[in-house]
Amino acid sequence: MCYIEEIGGARQNYCDRKYTQWPCASGKGYYGRGPLQLTWNYNYGAAGKSVGFDGLNNPEKVAQDPEVAFKAALWFWMNNVKQVLPRGFGATTRAINSGECNGGNAAAMNARAGYYRAYCRQFGVDPGNSLTC
Repeated sequence: MCYIEEIGGARQNYCDRKYTQWPCASGKGYYGRGPLQLTWNYNYGAAGKSVGFDGLNNPEKVAQDPEVAFKAALWFWMNNVKQVLPRGFGATTRAINSGECNGGNAAAMNARAGYYRAYCRQFGVDPGNSLTC
């Protein structure tokens, strides 16, 4: 919720050609955009189909149109995150930022869990168990 576009995202390759249903368009970048930093061609394609924009040919729309940005974020949440909520904060990290898990970026994962604990303290709520992935 801090950045409209992923820092350094344009240098990343988030095109997974295994997903032939969602082919990457030439010259397009599927890096993080919007409130939940939607990434990967298969997410842009499916979100676009669901919420009504051409996610494969116009992924920039997620950064340019606030309504599309929040619709895409809610689409991602409902399809990828909501079902793991009962398993704890760590499971949501895996669903949203799987690259931080399994040794991918332990420092980022631990920082994220620390921020979550701090927010929970501010709200006076128990953060629960399973805070890391």
